[in-house]
Amino acid sequence: MGVKLGLDAKLYRNTGTFASPTWDEIKNVKDLTLNLEAGEADVTTRGNNSWRATVATLKDASIEFDMVWDTGDADFAAIRDAFLNKTGIEFAVMDGDISTAGSQGLRATCAITKFSRNESLEEALTVSITVKPTYAANAPSWHVAA
Repeated sequence: MGVKLGLDAKLYRNTGTFASPTWDEIKNVKDLTLNLEAGEADVTTRGNNSWRATVATLKDASIEFDMVWDTGDADFAAIRDAFLNKTGIEFAVMDGDISTAGSQGLRATCAITKFSRNESLEEALTVSITVKPTYAANAPSWHVAA
């Protein structure tokens, strides 16, 4: 297996159903970060020879990315509208093309929790977006393309 480059990674939104997804690649994405963390529970005992012991508990995920402010872009509009209307969007954050066997990443229905417009003096308008898994019929999962 070779090294994966960030520019080859892809963000998708599902415009179909969960059972029969239609993956639309969101191309208007600049830098993206997939944050995966787990809560912790202390399970230290006297038998642990003076070492603290921890187990992972609930997982937490967030996807943070920037887009160029382009109101004519259908993906931009869908994300903006989901933020304004408090509706979920199913995303797949993949390390390659979702139709290429072995590509993998998080698949989850998410709420848009941040939609902040950036107005740098010498740059195009951009928007910083944060999405997090939300209450949905299907739980988040790690997707590996077959």
